[in-house]
Amino acid sequence: MSLYERPVGDALSKRFEAAFMPNYGVPPLALARGEGSKVWDVDGGEYLDLIGGIAVSSLGHAHPALVEAVSRQVATLAHTSNLFLHEPEVLLAERLLDLLAAPGRVFFTNSGTEANEAALKLAVKYGKTNGRTYFVAAENSFHGRTLGALALTGKASIRDQFGPFPVDVRFVPYGDAEALKSAVTEECAAVFMEPTQGEAGVVPPPAGYFKAVREICDANGALLVADEIQSAIGRTGHWFAHQHEGVLPDVLTLAKGLGGGMPIGACIGFGPAGTIFAKGDHGSTFGGNPVSAAAALAVLDTIEKDGLLEHVRTVGAQLADGIAATGHPLLAGVRGRGLWLGVLLTADRSAQVQAAAQGAGFLVNALQPDVVRLAPPLVITSGQVAAFVAALPAILDEAADA
Repeated sequence: MSLYERPVGDALSKRFEAAFMPNYGVPPLALARGEGSKVWDVDGGEYLDLIGGIAVSSLGHAHPALVEAVSRQVATLAHTSNLFLHEPEVLLAERLLDLLAAPGRVFFTNSGTEANEAALKLAVKYGKTNGRTYFVAAENSFHGRTLGALALTGKASIRDQFGPFPVDVRFVPYGDAEALKSAVTEECAAVFMEPTQGEAGVVPPPAGYFKAVREICDANGALLVADEIQSAIGRTGHWFAHQHEGVLPDVLTLAKGLGGGMPIGACIGFGPAGTIFAKGDHGSTFGGNPVSAAAALAVLDTIEKDGLLEHVRTVGAQLADGIAATGHPLLAGVRGRGLWLGVLLTADRSAQVQAAAQGAGFLVNALQPDVVRLAPPLVITSGQVAAFVAALPAILDEAADA
């Protein structure tokens, strides 16, 4: 029996199934520890982590800078609530605005869906103030699981059973500027858009699309909200994916890679959008707590100090080119930017690829039936990328025959 078929951490899995709601099912692997871009399961199996906690583990596992920052902060001041301020949150907000090179205001949350909830609430207030009644988002988009964020999510399979929703959202095909132009009028409060669609299968927009989105929003007075929950903090080789086209949104949402594993998100409003909320309009007890803020500062400092943006561009190109050169019948291509890639298949075999990869010591994500997602730590080495590329033909062979 191969490694990925055996009941890894069987006892722990049974306890998980008995104690947890069934929305996740039972995950196929019980992890015990990690170091760099590698993780080990409870039975001692070793894997190269090419998922990175769904684009979260920017610095990999147990990075010394993150360990030191979190340990120091939790031993000093772990929580204040929003009744008091603390220096790490101020430093982090200032640092983000500096990286964005634009005047703005920051609201910290605990997750991506909360960041999008804050952005939606901000846009609702903007709409009520200006007589605007509806929102526009993209088909196959994903903005979160809470009801407001889910209202903006263009995936019927996870959306429809929880409607009706409290806001009017109109969906357009992603990448179709003409369809967006027709949908956005002076009654539209905001357009919510991912610079690259993540959960849809790592789908980048056509060249110039985000500039067109910006122009359409400007022409009609609608806010442009860029959801960069997955795509920011160096994931695509830039600090933020919207920088690939030099487009500044009115509102930006962040999470995942910002904390390197600690829970934190942010909703950032630029210019007038930064002051739409008045005192008392929104809040979060845990948002931007000192430990998560310290972790995020360590992530940003390390990315800059270690030149990880250039590293992501170089190693990401090595990974994409290596996959594309594989020439396997099951491989249809590869898309994405930096270390955020979708491996396209010629058949609906992504689950089999994920299982075969796990058996070979690599963790990947069956994102869509015919798309496998790769989002490894930004610190993954060239040698580790080469090892995966070398193993990929055998993985695809096994997946094709399974």
